[in-house]
Amino acid sequence: MLSRRSFLAASAAAPLVLSHTARAAANERLTLGFIGVGTMGRGHLGGYLGRKDVEVVAVCDVVKERLDSAAGMVEKKYADRKKAGTWKGVKSFPDFRELLADKSIDAVVIATPDHWHANAAVLSARAGKHIYCEKPLTHNIAEGRWLVEEIKKAKITFQVGSQQRSEFANRFRAAVEMIWNGWIGDVKTVRIGVAGPNRPCDLPTQEIPVGTDWDFWQGPAPERGYNEILCPKGVHSGFPKWRDYREYAGGYVADMGAHHFDIAQWALKMDGSGPVEVNPPTDPKQLSGLTFTYANGVKMIHGEFVKNKEGRELKADCVFEGTEGTILVGRGQLEVIFNSGSKAQYPDAAKRVTPSSDHKQNWLEAIKAGKEPICPPEIGHRTATVCHLGNLGYQLRRKLKWDPVKEEFANDDEANKLRSREPRAKWKVT
Repeated sequence: MLSRRSFLAASAAAPLVLSHTARAAANERLTLGFIGVGTMGRGHLGGYLGRKDVEVVAVCDVVKERLDSAAGMVEKKYADRKKAGTWKGVKSFPDFRELLADKSIDAVVIATPDHWHANAAVLSARAGKHIYCEKPLTHNIAEGRWLVEEIKKAKITFQVGSQQRSEFANRFRAAVEMIWNGWIGDVKTVRIGVAGPNRPCDLPTQEIPVGTDWDFWQGPAPERGYNEILCPKGVHSGFPKWRDYREYAGGYVADMGAHHFDIAQWALKMDGSGPVEVNPPTDPKQLSGLTFTYANGVKMIHGEFVKNKEGRELKADCVFEGTEGTILVGRGQLEVIFNSGSKAQYPDAAKRVTPSSDHKQNWLEAIKAGKEPICPPEIGHRTATVCHLGNLGYQLRRKLKWDPVKEEFANDDEANKLRSREPRAKWKVT
């Protein structure tokens, strides 16, 4: 098995980026490797296997049963190609660093638990791979800035999996355009409909299943005993609950929040910045109601909604309250409620969002064109930072002053220390 030290030495010595990018652009099909093939990873794998402009050549997971199952999916899909001699077969890796050492791979899809995103992405970038990484982008604020700077140096194409910017019948895109074009006047308040923050992991220890590399699964996170709630046995169809726990993720504030806060900041044209104040409820039992405030006075409220004068609760994934109306938008919902009258269609000079109707396609086109995709790492980092700020607010239960330029808290040493964490020594990437 390739050691981290030998992999990093090889990556530092080889001029991977330019030669890799040139080769990828010349090929008709981009070759893909998949890092993590649990529920999300298998979903992505199935989607890419149906495409003619890519070829899946490698899969990776720390659970052998999942790894074998994913490899079987690929072999079955490409069976005719293999018979014809146009495809050599899929490579299976229990260690993603071995996958990254394979120079035949143009790009990777990262769908690990959140606590692995930064390390996997940074090492992938250093290996010259283009990257599609699941949201939220990182486990903590410091990881996000580190990742962004590494991507800049690598000069690869990086897409964050915030697919509401591209998909769901264009509902979110339409809502953003309506706001940009003044349909509801000046936005004063945004309400985000996601569940609560993360919490410390207190699960009991169980026996590690055969074929599961539990130490690798934990990676940079604090060491603890195995529990199937964190890493389900074998192939599973549900979404594992590691998402709930502070050691690995940001609860639902970060899980679905990474989608909805992203749309909110996009609509507010704040997706390159962030709020300046975080004000949580002081009652430790209250898991909603935290308020973010932006420099222009706009407030974004987590998990609390209001009723209109008719008594209807105006609730959605994202609710934008403006001086002339309200927009409610979700994956199956788009509604505009005007205070009076209605709006005509957009004028010819309307402000438009970047065209994209397929998040994967947007990434692949960006790779081949050498341009930025619709959700690059800086935006993903800024969205994830909002999620992290929310979780820190619920954890500390006091008002926090945040500087989105310096990315630090004002006069709060405890909060500033929580912007990062020290990874386990054997999994630290420098």
